[in-house]
Amino acid sequence: MSNSTVFLVITLLFILARLTAARNMNPFVGVCDGRNGDNLPSPAQIVSLYKKINVAGIRLYEPVPDLIVSLQGTGLLVAIGPKNEEIKTLAEHYEFALNWVKTFIAPYKNVAFNWITVGNEVIEGEIGRYVPQAMKNIKAALTEIGNSKIHVTTVISTAALANSYPPSAGVFKPAITELITEIVSILSSTDSPLMVNVYPYFAYASDPTQVSLEYATFRSTSPVVTDGKYQYTNIFDATLDAFNAALEKINHGSVKVYVAETGWPTRGNVPYTSVENARAYNQGLLKKLTTGHKGTPRRPNVPVMTFFFEMFNEDLKEGEVEKSFGFFNPDMAPVYDMWNINVSSYDKEGYSWVIWTMLIITNNVELFRLSPKSGPRNNNKYNGLKAH
Repeated sequence: MSNSTVFLVITLLFILARLTAARNMNPFVGVCDGRNGDNLPSPAQIVSLYKKINVAGIRLYEPVPDLIVSLQGTGLLVAIGPKNEEIKTLAEHYEFALNWVKTFIAPYKNVAFNWITVGNEVIEGEIGRYVPQAMKNIKAALTEIGNSKIHVTTVISTAALANSYPPSAGVFKPAITELITEIVSILSSTDSPLMVNVYPYFAYASDPTQVSLEYATFRSTSPVVTDGKYQYTNIFDATLDAFNAALEKINHGSVKVYVAETGWPTRGNVPYTSVENARAYNQGLLKKLTTGHKGTPRRPNVPVMTFFFEMFNEDLKEGEVEKSFGFFNPDMAPVYDMWNINVSSYDKEGYSWVIWTMLIITNNVELFRLSPKSGPRNNNKYNGLKAH
């Protein structure tokens, strides 16, 4: 068998493997990449891990050029945003917005930028009033460079709601209703989602006598809350429908609600934090997003793109809870078996994906072992739930 034949067959099998992986990808699942650590893996290693766990998207809290470079050609859907402290300037100076887009978006033709998040939980602060104009300027800049299909949005927390129980009573706080209405009007005109941070952990940990662990972690086997014709077995759905109801009250019920952050810590607040509770919540949510119940009772036919928080534990954050939302330690070893990556089988010297290929050519069987070379290793979140 000639070397060219071997190469051709291996190439075809590699393409088939890539297509199979794409077919099995979780299309409504992403993971946040926090950077508050001094011992995080290299950008190439991070991107490889995202591909290995087979999720559709990655959320970046600010531009990280080396990481963006590594995302080229991966097909990962990217949510990215400017720093909160840049929002006022983005709103007041169009040229600054245009330069931001030309610097962090335009050069990377093969990166699947899908959302630009202008502000992470800034609506109630001094910066909040600048968000609508900053969004408009970023959108205009994207249009100018020919990338008008990228969605421009913002991220809010459950603190934006004046009431969330029952879900149909969801309503935005009076002090920010006018601002929220302006923002969602922009979103409606561009068919873009409103992004929210949802953390049932904080609701449970702050009031465990009223919020059951089963309701918080997708383990309730029967409805816990009945709200008219809608029944809820988990806080996640109830919270999203509180936002949906609030949007309906300002005449923007057609705006989709996506989740920019959600997760459960493994340490720092026993007995509420634990590997068991984190696994139950995150795996329960993953099952919901990848099976037949991707929407909510109020919006059953509207899948919810959801970014899990987060890929790695971040050792530079304050407090053990805030440091412990990660699925992986900085050495890339899993904290628990969330993504079907067995902790005991992890190779600390690096990844060694082994593809055993059986080539049946002229009645001969040959085995080839392809092993890529290992490289060196190198978010007020509450009112019921959390913010980055």
